[in-house]
Amino acid sequence: MPDLVEVGYVARAHGVRGEVRVHLHNAQSDALFTAETVYLRETAYAVDRARPGSNGGVLLTLAGVLDRDAAEALRGSTVAIARDDVGLEDGEFLTSDLVGCKAVLADGTPWGEVVEVIPGAQDRLVIRDGDVERELPLVDALVPSVDIEARTIVVEPPEGLPEQRRRR
Repeated sequence: MPDLVEVGYVARAHGVRGEVRVHLHNAQSDALFTAETVYLRETAYAVDRARPGSNGGVLLTLAGVLDRDAAEALRGSTVAIARDDVGLEDGEFLTSDLVGCKAVLADGTPWGEVVEVIPGAQDRLVIRDGDVERELPLVDALVPSVDIEARTIVVEPPEGLPEQRRRR
């Protein structure tokens, strides 16, 4: 199995011929339009056709999914593609690449480690430092520098950022 990247989920069946509507985690992504294979529930499906849907979704016709019932059975499945099919340019990274990176302040002071990225309209980094956990929006003003090779990000948190103590 190749290294997979989750790009969305099957929102519902579309029509009666087995097409599925995929809601993308990143509405600007065009990865499904070039991917030859997608993975749903760890099963590989050849992509017969991909076309734009409404509201940034993608309509997929998958080999072997021939009717509405088969498409409806896939509802809620995560949709993943091989990392090599993502098409990253030099200097680009996936938000999932940030998990495990050390967070440091601009002066080099350690600030914790990224343990999770919470997707949303504004992705948030969950940064843990010992028993302190913080959520920091992933925006240029607060995360001005990312060095994936060095596994380090520079953060400039706002004053008064809430912190939570983890229960053990």
